[in-house]
Amino acid sequence: MTLHPPHRLLMGPGPSSADPRVLRAMSAPLVGQFDPVMTGYMNATQDLYRRVFRTANDATLLVDGTARAAIEAAVVSLVEPGDRVLVPVFGRFGHLLVEIARRAGAQVETVEAPWGQVVDPQRVADAVRTHRPRLVAVVHGDTSTTMRQPLADIGAACAEHDALLYVDATASLGGNDVRTDDWRLDVVTAGLQKCLGGPSGSAPATLSDRARDAVQARRHVEEGLRTDDDEPRGTVIGSNYLDLAQLLDYWGPRRLNHHTEATSMLYAAHECARVVLEDGLDATIERHRVAGAAMAAGVEGLGLRVFGDPAHRMHNVVAVHVPDGVVADAVRQAMLDDFAIEIGTSFGPLHGRVWRIGTMGWNARRDAVLTTLAALEHVLRAQGVTVPTGGGVTAAQEALAA
Repeated sequence: MTLHPPHRLLMGPGPSSADPRVLRAMSAPLVGQFDPVMTGYMNATQDLYRRVFRTANDATLLVDGTARAAIEAAVVSLVEPGDRVLVPVFGRFGHLLVEIARRAGAQVETVEAPWGQVVDPQRVADAVRTHRPRLVAVVHGDTSTTMRQPLADIGAACAEHDALLYVDATASLGGNDVRTDDWRLDVVTAGLQKCLGGPSGSAPATLSDRARDAVQARRHVEEGLRTDDDEPRGTVIGSNYLDLAQLLDYWGPRRLNHHTEATSMLYAAHECARVVLEDGLDATIERHRVAGAAMAAGVEGLGLRVFGDPAHRMHNVVAVHVPDGVVADAVRQAMLDDFAIEIGTSFGPLHGRVWRIGTMGWNARRDAVLTTLAALEHVLRAQGVTVPTGGGVTAAQEALAA
């Protein structure tokens, strides 16, 4: 059967619609992973992502897999059984970090905030002093709640008490400010399918020198490939594919064989970063801020309430309270059936209570915002909700003109 994917405007919390420039880049001819041309492409991609992450880290690379592959690679490569890990939790993806750390054998402590808020950085700093974790693992922007966690003070506390700081920036990189070096973040991972405007399947990552040293202290060399200098040290990591020590050798000067590089996904990742930097990183972040503010103004213009603490809302996802008496999934289905627009629901305590509408990547633009609001107005009216005629589009236009 030939696949004929329908046209969709992906305005949910991710994935977002891929930038046409990225899709074109993916159609380029394949080259082998040890071709000098490919080696040059890998080097160029590393250089681009150092700029996107705002870092000088030499250890900057791609993990072949969706964003979760890089999340798991970071945690399982840093954590040994019995290590203490601290996780600030303010949404679904904080709970994911807890699960992965426990699977790695960690003793996990949490600092939690209600969904719709962030964790006070002082509470995290106090917990670091109390528990003295080896690793603090935190989500920057949790799309389940649309909240963005402040990181600078957490980075300072971790550095003071010799804890490594891992940040999941899957949903924030490229659309919100992420300052790896200034905020003293030791490991940051992301994905292409949110603000970077690409497909899922490649996960940029960067490691500080001390995080790289911690990973390499657990080096595992595949049986049959050892030399006298390649004896494993410390606890052997349970994963081969997600072993960051081996991936760093693969991406580093030694170019040690590890796996067959996902060539087309590397092309995509390279083009995502190139587009962001060509447009300007600050300008790209501002484009996301403007589009997100217009969407928030638009849903309020329809008489709907925005969920969560506005002071800590991500630029690129807006959560909207579902009006009383409205079936959330019926509205989502009508948006898809009648307008080919996808919006999202949420998880856990927010499932069926909010819609999540994304303005990210290629879709962080005026026409996508206005089209989505016009369609939402029509669908709500068809569901019996009284909404101001043109209220959403008008409010968004005013926000865009401000």
